[in-house]
Amino acid sequence: MEKLAYELAKHFNEKTINYIDFTLPSGRKEALHFSDNDIVILAVPVYAGRVPNVLLKFLNSMKADGAKAVALVLYGNRDYDDALLELTDILRINGFKTIAAGAFIGEHSFSKLLAKGRPDERDLEKLSVFAKQIYDKLSSGKENEPLVAGTKEYRDYYKPKDKNGNPVDIRKVTPKTNLDCINCKLCVSLCPMGSIDSNDVSILNNICIKCGACIKACPVNAKYYDDENYLHHKYELETIFAERKEPVVFL
Repeated sequence: MEKLAYELAKHFNEKTINYIDFTLPSGRKEALHFSDNDIVILAVPVYAGRVPNVLLKFLNSMKADGAKAVALVLYGNRDYDDALLELTDILRINGFKTIAAGAFIGEHSFSKLLAKGRPDERDLEKLSVFAKQIYDKLSSGKENEPLVAGTKEYRDYYKPKDKNGNPVDIRKVTPKTNLDCINCKLCVSLCPMGSIDSNDVSILNNICIKCGACIKACPVNAKYYDDENYLHHKYELETIFAERKEPVVFL
């Protein structure tokens, strides 16, 4: 998300970028307020086709007095479903004027294969074109909110299925820690929920949203999932949704 938002912002005025990272709990402690002179690029990941519910309280604490906004979502090559529409609705309700929106693709949180390396050069080229379109729109004085694809009632969160095709709930699935762990505590510093115990990294003190940060960053591959339904869902994602998806933008 950081790469996507920052690369887009650089196309406007790199010297005046104020980057606010709310990935970790420490970044979500204070409510934010923006004036009508601000242009806000708000980028969030897609979880099961929606804006992550763990972010809703923070996002709705953000207020604006007519600040212009660009809404961005990043999804793992399956689908963004109603996440982008939901994000633009949140912005409108809280006083922002959304002038553009886009759904881009990034490596799936469950996999090191699905959409690996994305957003890549092709994505960034499209981001550059998108930036010019936004600039041209602003220069023309237009402030209309784009018509974003989606279902107004919002579809329910995407549900994985087991080997028999039955819906399964993997929300309570948590990562395991094997004996290769060197106790570097990198996982502690990366967990967006602040859930990993700093004294014993095999213990979770809060929920796991399965962002994959601890697993992908572990230098000795000590973090892993072994839940059968989770692994089957991961396999399905990597096989059924392997075909490259392309970014979609709305102006």
